[in-house]
Amino acid sequence: MLKRGEEMQRDLWTSLLLVWITCVPYSSMAPLNNQSQSLQTASATIPRNWPSEGQRILSRAKRGWVWNQMFVLEEFSGPDPILVGRLHTDLDMGNKNIKYVLAGEGAGTIFAINERTGDIHAMKRLDREEKAEYTLTAQVIDRDTNQPLEPPSEFIIKVQDINDNPPQFNEGPYKGSVPEISQVGTSVTRVTATDADDPVYGNSARLVYSILEGQPYFSIDQTTAVIRVALAGMDREMREEYLVVIQAKDMGGHMGGLSGTTTVTVTLTDINDNPPKFTKGSYEFTIPEDLGIGKPGGRVKANDRDIGENAKSTYSIIGGDERDIFEIVTDAQSQEGILRLKKPLDFESKKSYNLTVVATNIRADSITGGPYMDQAMVKVIVEDADEPPVFTKSTYLFDVHENAAINTVIGAVAARDQDTTHSQVRYFIDRHTDLERQFNINVDDGKITLAKRLDRETDMWHNITVTATEVRNHSQISRVTVAIKVLDINDNAPEFANEYEAFLCENGKPGQVIQTISAVDKDNPSQGHTFHYRLEMLNNPNFTIKNNLDNSISVLAKHDSFRRQKQDTYLLPIIVTDNGEPPMSSTNTLTIRVCGCSREGIVQSCNVEAFVLPIGLSMGALIAILACIILLLVIMVLFVTLRRHKNEPLIIKDDEDVRENIIRYDDEGGGEEDTEAFDIATLQNPDGINGYLDLTSKRHGPFAFVHITCVLCYGDVRHCCLKGGVGAFFKNFLERHNSISHLPHQSAS
Repeated sequence: MLKRGEEMQRDLWTSLLLVWITCVPYSSMAPLNNQSQSLQTASATIPRNWPSEGQRILSRAKRGWVWNQMFVLEEFSGPDPILVGRLHTDLDMGNKNIKYVLAGEGAGTIFAINERTGDIHAMKRLDREEKAEYTLTAQVIDRDTNQPLEPPSEFIIKVQDINDNPPQFNEGPYKGSVPEISQVGTSVTRVTATDADDPVYGNSARLVYSILEGQPYFSIDQTTAVIRVALAGMDREMREEYLVVIQAKDMGGHMGGLSGTTTVTVTLTDINDNPPKFTKGSYEFTIPEDLGIGKPGGRVKANDRDIGENAKSTYSIIGGDERDIFEIVTDAQSQEGILRLKKPLDFESKKSYNLTVVATNIRADSITGGPYMDQAMVKVIVEDADEPPVFTKSTYLFDVHENAAINTVIGAVAARDQDTTHSQVRYFIDRHTDLERQFNINVDDGKITLAKRLDRETDMWHNITVTATEVRNHSQISRVTVAIKVLDINDNAPEFANEYEAFLCENGKPGQVIQTISAVDKDNPSQGHTFHYRLEMLNNPNFTIKNNLDNSISVLAKHDSFRRQKQDTYLLPIIVTDNGEPPMSSTNTLTIRVCGCSREGIVQSCNVEAFVLPIGLSMGALIAILACIILLLVIMVLFVTLRRHKNEPLIIKDDEDVRENIIRYDDEGGGEEDTEAFDIATLQNPDGINGYLDLTSKRHGPFAFVHITCVLCYGDVRHCCLKGGVGAFFKNFLERHNSISHLPHQSAS
């Protein structure tokens, strides 16, 4: 390797020397318009004196030098700086006052210029991938005055590429997939490599792809890098995954080029190219005849080498199940076929079945066709089981009349043992359904008899449960429901639908309807009820009945002379008869009360004592009168009590003037005209002059303090009432009834 590096370095220096030998002569001889050379020079006349600022240049100044661009190889690392090129002006006639100045990108750091000769050297190792070109400015100035001798000019130094970057797969490693059994040339995936070298200069970035590992299964297009299937009939079930190594080489794949590699993992995807296959050609299951509906009786399995949806199968029965007794379903987890019962088995009728079962792929494939299937034989052997007795009916319905005698046979149930042993059966009534023990059953023949009398009006239906048990095996029990309907007989008499109470107005007219009456009957004849009504007293002097033709009657009054003073209540017996066989009847009594009614016929009072009250006097007025009478009695008691104490002074005398005792009351005085309303003499003599206190005077007696304002007199008896309120009411009441017309006028004030 060291020897090879020295040879490459020697070849590089040789190439640079040849370029330099070729370019230097042409730099002084090439024409002005030749743009293909690296460096060009020409002669030109440059005016010595520059126009001052603001002056207009009317003629174009002729350039002192001309060049296109300079080139320098990247990655050069020789012992001396590499010469990039030389600047020259026609002003340079060997005059030592000329000075070359370089400015711009990298001037002074990367690139240096000889002030006297104009030679430009690269001082550092350059990398084109970091920066491909540099723009610089060259100018000639006077060494003594530092004044420019001609305008500055730009030029470009380009870094020439060398093949120093290998190809790289930035997105690797890759993964691809292709269906198994794909045809040759089927695209798998595409890879992409990049090269940092210059793609437009030489072949440094021209890549060529190849497969290092993965033949003969896959191939790659050397320019597009598309990986394709190269071998037909690749089977996923044989090998599912392949590792392919891809190489990208620059320099067009020639010797000396750089290369990079990546890996591609290619997976063969599954297609439905394998049929399901039963593990056995035939299966045999033994199923007891008492296996429940929907219970599994056996499992079959068909394996498939495919995976996923391609491996899923569905099972079906295509033969041997003429009576549609079995079904087979797929277990989604284990992909097994589960044989189940759709109808119960009967060992006594058929002891075995031969079924043909098929497993079929769910999905078909467009490449291989399908779907695929496989079939197997399944033999089912029915195993005899000790079954409970079976009743001849699922339910029994009997009827019996409610007047049936005890031990009457209502009906019979029957059950038999279907096993080959044909065990004897015994019958029993489940007493939880016959708590009152109204029925009995014969344990041997299943006849149901009546144990107690029935009443349809109490219970119309009786539902009992009868059990049948094998004598040989008491654990084998069957049950059946027996419904017993109680038939009706006419054993109930009709009666009033309600407890009627009628009201009769004193001022009613003859023929007025007092009450409408209907009847009910607990019996339920098939033709419906028809009731007949009649009065117990056929020629009742006060009342009569009218048939309304709807199983109801109306009670009517015969006259209008009903009075509460005479009789306030009437009892009217009515006989009701049904149309049963035999007919049943009952006597019901209607209570009729005589009441006082308004002119509109509205009942107001049905009390016997109500007739003594004044007509038109309301109950509120009576309560007010009663309250006034009680108040009057209280006042009379107070008056009598005061009369007994008339000898006792009302005012206690002492040495002090009685006028100092101030008595306040709410009566308004008479003003100036009432200055002598209560004189001292009168107060000191409360009994009056003659021992008699005039209660009619406002100024005398103790009643002055309670506002006694009026006196009503009946002969020698004096009564007092308070002013206004109850007193006024009582006064008006007595005047209205002419009770106080003889009283003096002044006493009613």
